Amino acid sequence: MYNWDENPDLNITPFVDIMLVLMSILMVTAPTVTYQEKINLPEGTKSVKVSKESPITIRMDRNKNIYLGKDRFTLANFRDSFMLKSKNYNLNQTVFIRADKNLQYKDVMFLLKSVKDVGFSKVSLITQ
Repeated sequence: MYNWDENPDLNITPFVDIMLVLMSILMVTAPTVTYQEKINLPEGTKSVKVSKESPITIRMDRNKNIYLGKDRFTLANFRDSFMLKSKNYNLNQTVFIRADKNLQYKDVMFLLKSVKDVGFSKVSLITQ
């Protein structure tokens, strides 16, 4: 016999699983939605544009000749010459060092230390 007064148990687990998946999809995609509304921004008081200075590139060939722009130095006189030339540069500029792969480690580190001792803090070694 079947009793019609019994309360059937509802299995809501699949419903909760589906809702959690939908909620996670919504949470992932909602931050990527952008609205493209036209906004008229007010004019600023200063109209000076910030100019980005080009990086300084220093090259060292396998004969330990160092090139800074069109100037050529030897490893022995680079440190003093670069100190004098650095007065023309902004110390916040980026310096790239390109050195031949056949050079000794100590020569490349001497070049790097010479540039850092002048006061440049953004110095990078360029590889291929």
